[in-house]
Amino acid sequence: MLDGHARTSTELSIVAEVSPSTASDHLNRLKEQHLVAVLAQGRHRYYSLEGRHVAAALEALTVVAGGSDSRFIPSTPSRLRAARTCYDHMAGEVAVALHDQFTGLGWLLREAPGKNYAGSRDGENAFAQLGIDLVATRSLRRRFACPCVDWSERRPHLGGALGAEVLNIALKKGWAVQDLDSRALQITVGGRRELKARFGVSA
Repeated sequence: MLDGHARTSTELSIVAEVSPSTASDHLNRLKEQHLVAVLAQGRHRYYSLEGRHVAAALEALTVVAGGSDSRFIPSTPSRLRAARTCYDHMAGEVAVALHDQFTGLGWLLREAPGKNYAGSRDGENAFAQLGIDLVATRSLRRRFACPCVDWSERRPHLGGALGAEVLNIALKKGWAVQDLDSRALQITVGGRRELKARFGVSA
C-alpha cells in the first residue's frame, strides 16, 4: 500500500501470500490501531494507509528489512483508463489527478479518511469561476462530495453531487466528449489546454 493505491483484502492476501482470513485478521488489527483506512464501496472494501506518517514509518522499516519495490500495474484498456464516466461523475487518470489537485489546493477539506468532503472558501470561489454554485450543489438530496475509489487507478476520484457537476461542466465546455458506445471520455485539445492552465493537470 506504500504506492498510495487502495486494495481489497483478497488482493493483499495474494500479494502477501497468506490466506484471505489471515489478511482480514491483520487488516482488522491495523485498522484498530489507526494504521489503515477502510472505504466501503458497493460490495467491496478497499484498504489504504491511514496517512503519510504511516507511509513514512513503513518505508523506514522496508529499508531495514530490504523489502521489494513492486509497483501497481493496472490492466484497464488505455482508452478507459485515461478518462471515463463512473455513474454520473468522471473517473480515470484525469479524474484522480483533478481530485488530488482539489484537495491539495485546499478547495475540498477532508472530514476524515474515506469520509465526505466539505468545501472551503477558496474552493467556493474557484468552483464558482467554473460555473458551479456550491450552495445549490449542497442543497441537492445527495452527498455533496466524497472520495470514490477508482477501479483502474485504485486511488480516489471525486464523487457525489460536486463530482457530477465537474463532469457536467467538462462536457458543457467541450473539455471532454462522451463516446457513443462506451463509458470512455475523450479529452479534447481545448480540454487538455484548460485542464493544464486551470488545474495543472496533464491529460
